[in-house]
Amino acid sequence: MNNKTQTVGINEIPRFDKWIVLSIQHLFAMFGATILVPMLVGLSPAVALVSSGLGTLAYLIVTRGQIPAYLGSSFAFIMPLIAAISIGGPEGAMIGSFFAGIIYGIVALIIKQTGVSWLMNLLPPIVVGPVIMVIGLGLATVAIDMAMNDPVTESYSGTHFTVAMITLGITIIASAFFKGFFGLIPILIGITGGYTFAYTQGLVNFSAVREASWIQAPDFLVPFVTYTPDLNWAIVFIMVPIALVTLSEHIGDQMVLSKVTGKNFIRKPGLHRSIFGDGVATVLSSFLGAPPNTTYGENIGVVALTRVFSVFVIGGAAVTAIIFGFVGKVSALITTIPTAVMGGVSILLFGIIASSGLRMMIENKVDLGEKRNLIIASVILVIGIGGAFIEVNDAVQVSGMALATIVGIVLNFILPGRQKQTINEDEMFKTDKENNEAA
Repeated sequence: MNNKTQTVGINEIPRFDKWIVLSIQHLFAMFGATILVPMLVGLSPAVALVSSGLGTLAYLIVTRGQIPAYLGSSFAFIMPLIAAISIGGPEGAMIGSFFAGIIYGIVALIIKQTGVSWLMNLLPPIVVGPVIMVIGLGLATVAIDMAMNDPVTESYSGTHFTVAMITLGITIIASAFFKGFFGLIPILIGITGGYTFAYTQGLVNFSAVREASWIQAPDFLVPFVTYTPDLNWAIVFIMVPIALVTLSEHIGDQMVLSKVTGKNFIRKPGLHRSIFGDGVATVLSSFLGAPPNTTYGENIGVVALTRVFSVFVIGGAAVTAIIFGFVGKVSALITTIPTAVMGGVSILLFGIIASSGLRMMIENKVDLGEKRNLIIASVILVIGIGGAFIEVNDAVQVSGMALATIVGIVLNFILPGRQKQTINEDEMFKTDKENNEAA
């Protein structure tokens, strides 16, 4: 991957017309997934778009414009957000998101002083893999309910289920058979195709679009402006442990980007900066009323395919997302997407999340024939999916995914046979150079 194969370098500014097209391409790659998360948990998709744009710009500033990464709504926080909103409403969930972002900042400071090895010891594949599986499998009932039930009567509807299956089929076809850029946006293609079919079934109502203004501020949730924050430790204990899982995913994203671009981002600008950038983006989202942000695999795929590494292209996508958030008719159009369409997409998406956890263990050669690994994975899966929880004084509750993560970390440390896991930066960078020479 030498300079001759780069379409646009990391700090290169493309010609304006090309810049716009490339930025819109990145926006489309994250659009479907970013609006799906807030729709599933009951937050505003328009706010999520603005938050993802602002979070990405903040990330680019924190990383000194050296990492071409886009940030969007994190799927890992879907179940915690649903649980947090059920306890303290959207406002309470934002408090939990704020503390999750603070954890990113704390971890970034520790990494700056001590390196990254301790984090890899804390979160090895045998812990993170099953937890990621819990994220996907725990959401299975949410996807099926959305796909099968009429949201008005809350009972089975053959029409809605048909729409969901058509949406699922289109998404699968796009994922399996489409090539190039279109192969990177199967979620958006599935939603568009399912939406069109749902319209033919009378499930789409455009009245909200007709009534909406072209320019309209999203429904932000701003602390001390639209609400007074009320600290609820139960929500904090639900949200904060999930940051440990997304930290591991973040490291994986940085390693992939390093190999794609031929730059060692773990070393320069440093993992502490990229993690701190994620934390700043998540804190920003908590001040606006959006889901926590994280780096997006879809956009890494776009970077790998197009060889467009420019942070200015990423920044252009971020600015475009912010503008879209303030276009009232676009926001209203998003709200007209039937739940059956989102349910159909979610069936595949949540299954892929679960499979990603299994893939992580396979790629890292986790031997489930070893008793310690089998015990850790089994306990995490049952606690996480089964809905176990710990309640203290009827006030603080650690449940589901959060409890599974904590238990997995503890088991990994106390069971015999633990092997330390470290990132060898020199070896990783050597691999980059070898890949460049081969290319």
